[in-house]
Amino acid sequence: MSIADINIDGLVGTITLTNPAKHNVLSAALVDHIVAGLRRMKSEKVRAAVLRAPKGVRVWSAGHDVSELPESGRDPLGWDDPLRHLVREIEEFPAPVLTMVEGSVWGGACELVFSSDLIVAAPDATFAVTPAKLGVPYNVSGMLTFLNATTVRIIKEMTFTGRPVSADRAERLGMVNHVVPAEEIEDFTYELAGAIAQNAPLAIAVMKEQLRILAGAHPMSPQGFERVQGLRRAVYDSEDYSEGLRAFKEKRKARFRGV
Repeated sequence: MSIADINIDGLVGTITLTNPAKHNVLSAALVDHIVAGLRRMKSEKVRAAVLRAPKGVRVWSAGHDVSELPESGRDPLGWDDPLRHLVREIEEFPAPVLTMVEGSVWGGACELVFSSDLIVAAPDATFAVTPAKLGVPYNVSGMLTFLNATTVRIIKEMTFTGRPVSADRAERLGMVNHVVPAEEIEDFTYELAGAIAQNAPLAIAVMKEQLRILAGAHPMSPQGFERVQGLRRAVYDSEDYSEGLRAFKEKRKARFRGV
């Protein structure tokens, strides 16, 4: 059974995450499927892409595949992390990517959703940024994705607590574009994608690229970047990082000691 289905209907493409048994975790294999789908759509000049899970899922995606995170001593979210590749593919995809969300979105899957261009959520959707529950130090580019989705105070609350944000609150905060009843969300999302597909694709591609460049125009000195990387390195070398991974795999609450 495929872990992601790719379908192209005229000018609109769809990528459906189809690994509910594993809560659609963003494994390297699933990321490869999504990236391949996006590249196929680009070659076929799709004008809008919809990223979704099967209708009625309880978990849209559980985020990073924790079993693939390295043990301490190596950056778990480095440049070659599968999610980094996927986020770059979405950001650089020439057509708008619309994400249709039902159910809960955890950890790195929140970054995946927020990196898309438009987000349509069902009322039951929730978004929880959970690296602190695992002892994982999030990376700079991922934090920038979150900062472009909402204000720094909201990101602090989400990353510090790991608590989920409801779809209604996310809409009020501008994190999602629309909250639509579950029975209407498919029609609404594909009508929106179809409206985009009828507009000038070259103009949209240029405007998307302009906005990508502007959204990334946050100055950081080399010294600041090195400081952040050094602080992150201290975390993924820590006992807390190892404890977080062990606790997750053993399905128990982590006992963090701050060392």
